[in-house]
Parts: sequence; C-alpha cells; structure tokens
Amino acid sequence: MNAEATPQAIVPEVDSDERTRLLALNVFSEVSANLADEDDVEELLGRFLGTMLRLAKADAGAVRVLTTDGKHLRLVAARGLPPEVVEKERLVPIDCGQCGLAVRDNRARYEIDLHACALRTKHPYFDAECQAMVVVPLQHGTQLMGVYNLFLSERFELPEELVLLFRSIGEHLGMALENARLKRENLRITLMNERQMMAAEVHDSLAQALSYMKMRMALLQDSIHDCNEEKARKYSGDIGQALDDAYIQLRELLAQFRSRMDPLGLQQALKRQADSFHDRTGIALEFDNRVVDLRLSVDQEAQVFFIVQEALANVRRHSKATQAWLTLEGTCDHYMITVDDNGRGAQGFFPIANRTGDSDELPYERDHFGLSIMKERARLVGGRVEMINLPERGFRVRLTFPAISPSNPKAEV
Repeated sequence: MNAEATPQAIVPEVDSDERTRLLALNVFSEVSANLADEDDVEELLGRFLGTMLRLAKADAGAVRVLTTDGKHLRLVAARGLPPEVVEKERLVPIDCGQCGLAVRDNRARYEIDLHACALRTKHPYFDAECQAMVVVPLQHGTQLMGVYNLFLSERFELPEELVLLFRSIGEHLGMALENARLKRENLRITLMNERQMMAAEVHDSLAQALSYMKMRMALLQDSIHDCNEEKARKYSGDIGQALDDAYIQLRELLAQFRSRMDPLGLQQALKRQADSFHDRTGIALEFDNRVVDLRLSVDQEAQVFFIVQEALANVRRHSKATQAWLTLEGTCDHYMITVDDNGRGAQGFFPIANRTGDSDELPYERDHFGLSIMKERARLVGGRVEMINLPERGFRVRLTFPAISPSNPKAEV
C-alpha cells in the first residue's frame, strides 16, 4: 500500500469483512470499558442496539432483559419498529417463538419464518417488511440475562464468523447485566442491614422507654382510683422524667441518622468530629492520628465512624469529663481506635444498672442500647469493642478491627 495514500483512497479498499472486524473490535473495547462502572446497563444495551443492527445489516431491532420472575423478557429499547409492534412487544414469554428456541440452545439464531410473531402482534410488519430475524442471547454462564432481536428486510445467509461474534458480544453484555444485578443485590443487603440497625436502636431506646411509661401509667391510674395522692405524684413524676428522657433520646437518634461520612473518608470525618467537639460539648477532645494509609472498605468506614460517634456521645452524656482523647493507630493488619476520658468511669456510663433493691426504678439501662449497638457494628466489620475503667480516673472504649489486605480477604464486608 502507498504510504502517501490519503484516507479517502484507503476506504474503498477495506472490504466488508474487514469493516465488520473493526466494528467488532470497537464493540469489545466499549463493552470492556463499561463493564465495571456502568450504572445504567439497560441504557448501555440500548446504545449497543445500533451497533448490533449495523453488524447484522438489519433495519430494525429490539433488546430485552429477563424479568425478576424469570418467565418473561421485558423490552428495554427498540429501533425501526412500528409503534404498534413496540407496544405489543413490551413483555413477551421467555419461551416465545424463535427467541425461546435461541434461549434454549444458547446460541445466535437466524430465522426466516416469522409467522408466529405476526400472529402474536397482529401486525403485517412481520409478513411484509420483515423477511428474517437474528436472535442474540445475552448469557452469563448458563444463565439467560436478556436477548437482542435484529429484524432484516432481506434474507441472506448469516456467516459463521458473525454468529461467533454475536455469541461473544452476548457473553460480554450478559456479564455486564450480571454485574448490575449483583450491585443492586449488594445495595439491597446494605440498606436492609442499616434499617435493621436503625430498628434495633429505636427498639432498645424509645420502645423500652414507652413500655416503661405504659407500666407507670397503669400504676398512676390505680393510685388515682385508690385516692393515693403520694403515689400518684410519684408515678406522674416518673412518667414526666421518662418522657423527657425519651425526647432527648429521639433527638440524639435523629442526629445520628442524619450524620454522614466525610466524602474524603474516615480520617477526615474523625478530625472534623474532634475539631467541633469542644464547641458542642465543652469537653476538649484531642485527636491523635498515627495511621498514614487507612485501608478500609466504604462500609467499614461508615460502621467505624458510627461506633466512634456513639462512644463520644457517651462521653458527653455521662462522663463528667473535662478532657477526652481519640487515637487512631495501626498494627500490621489491624487498626485500633481508642476513646479515653478523664471522667468518673463506668458509673457514668451505667447510671441505672448500678441501682438495686427499688422496684420503682427504671427497668432498663439508660445506655445499654448504645453499647450493644456499638458491639453489633463492630461484629459487622470483623472487630470487637472493649470497655474498661482507667487505672487513675476515666473510662476507655477501644475498637479493634482488621484492615483490608490480600492476606486478609475477609476484612472486606
């Protein structure tokens, strides 16, 4: 070939097969680039519909995905089809006609008898304008994920290399659909876990407080019925105090649920907490970050952040401390986060658990729910929480949890 030839002179020399191969390379390149980070795979399938039409030299086409019940194919995108046909094709059984045969055989299929399509849609398109159809299954392993239907206005023999190309494209796009399904599934699991955690926090705080008030209300009614003014005042005061406690707990729960991780990550979020802690509480908080590279998943960072947030909330509520210390450090494949204070120790964190002998006292630990939730969050990241009194004065909460590393694959949640 002449090195000085212009691009216009080269184009006529490229045969149809060469153009097909170049187009196929472009398809694989774009599919591979979008497999990992494509958020809307159905939109991706719609974009590729035009490419598939050019490869098959088709005039019209449709792409469908498997419905959640596994029994139907739902229309995602269509080109060149009459509006009436599109309306009829929005949802078809998985075993319908030639599509069903292609799915069963797990291979691209070329078909010229489209009478079944004409009967189903009751439209002359399949008896007149459309003379043949190519069906390309989108598979991941043995699992059907979707299908392309490519409609031809002229009949011709489908080359074997094009059949193999369609099969490969179908496998790549099937993988993209499977990745999207797994992403949705993981998101659902994450949301369910978070909702269960929120339900547990509400149950262990407000639900127990309301249960206590309900019991006190019954005692108050009995005292009024017996004309026992002294006990009536006592139970009325208990209900008022429990109502105040429940209101405070509700505000704290709402503040926690509204809290969000810093977009820059856990270390920045902890620094922000420390910077604002004194202004919010009057307690000085010193943050000592001894970790250069924090290797955590996004879920781990969120769980750790909420554990530290709860530990600091306990310092504010009960410790009577003037100084607190937040330390982040790493040891090989584990991290430790420690919250120390110079307050009054465990008595401050268990103000009701230490009371005994009086049946009129509140029947629950004021902050038992917070401590149990911290332990549950630690379990979710493969870690543990330790709570001890310091030798001289104060209290310590220490979270130990694994880092993400090749030697520790279970650390990623």
